Amino acid sequence: MDLMKKIWAAAQSDKRRIVLPEGNEERNIEAAGKIQELGLAYPILIGGKDEIEAKAKELDVDLSGIEIIDPEKSENLNKYITAFYELRKSKGVTMEKADKIVRDPLYFATMMVKLDDADGMVSGAVHTTGDLLRPGLQIIKTAPGVSVVSSFFIMQVPGSTYGEQGTLIFSDCAVNPNPNEDQLAAIAIATAETAKRLCNMDPKVAMLSFSTMGSADNELVDKVRNATQKAKEMRPDLDIDGELQLDAAIVKKVADQKAPNSKVAGKANVLVFPDLQAGNIGYKLVQRFANAEAIGPICQGFDKPINDLSRGCSSDDIVNVVALTAVQAQNNK
Repeated sequence: MDLMKKIWAAAQSDKRRIVLPEGNEERNIEAAGKIQELGLAYPILIGGKDEIEAKAKELDVDLSGIEIIDPEKSENLNKYITAFYELRKSKGVTMEKADKIVRDPLYFATMMVKLDDADGMVSGAVHTTGDLLRPGLQIIKTAPGVSVVSSFFIMQVPGSTYGEQGTLIFSDCAVNPNPNEDQLAAIAIATAETAKRLCNMDPKVAMLSFSTMGSADNELVDKVRNATQKAKEMRPDLDIDGELQLDAAIVKKVADQKAPNSKVAGKANVLVFPDLQAGNIGYKLVQRFANAEAIGPICQGFDKPINDLSRGCSSDDIVNVVALTAVQAQNNK
């Protein structure tokens, strides 16, 4: 059983309420119908009921039993406005500002998650990652003991034996443009925990660079090297190693030559990129050249699960991210 089948099965075993704030967008409507049909979650669409139902009819999507909430007509609107004001009044937010902000579907949906009226949220088919992160950091905030929110992709490469028979986790490919060494160490640890808890992997975490174990001397390499050391000191129980070039991380023959004493080299299933440019380029290269399935970006580090989508996503991509969000919510309880 491949990884997503396992995640689907887990989501179906204990269904969670996942809110889709872009509820009037066609891919979200199609996804909601599929999610309901597959029993992966209880989807909630945010938007005007008449508009959503009219679009569903055009798309031949059955929304029977799916909750549709119009923020302007919600009985919970005043509760969310008051709660948001209490959260943000120290930052200068007035009740008037709160009233305006919370009517935005993204903020409304995030307040649903905050106040346990939904277990998780998925957005990004229309909005940017920044649009998602702002309410997330203002309302949900980071989990206890977590210093930075980051993201990961599950990459499934057909016919490959690298990682877990072609499945690898890439991080961070969507959130932090240029993490410092402390942030990079935190990202490595968070991604290792994600691999264990969400993907049932034994994580082998490679801290990627253009250098392997001192083969190059540069401040960019120093950042990765120092981050690796800090991650090891914080979590000596995890297999984290670096700095490693990509081939040394995943190819045993290369690892035997370049890093023969490493527990990770040649066996890595979690790849931590040194910055967002490398991560974003890396996952898209694999996705396009290897015809890989790129599932994500999935956020990690929030106190409750809220997740992003690529604006080029399909309705099937939304289904998969909702399933992952539901399993994150199960683990969050």
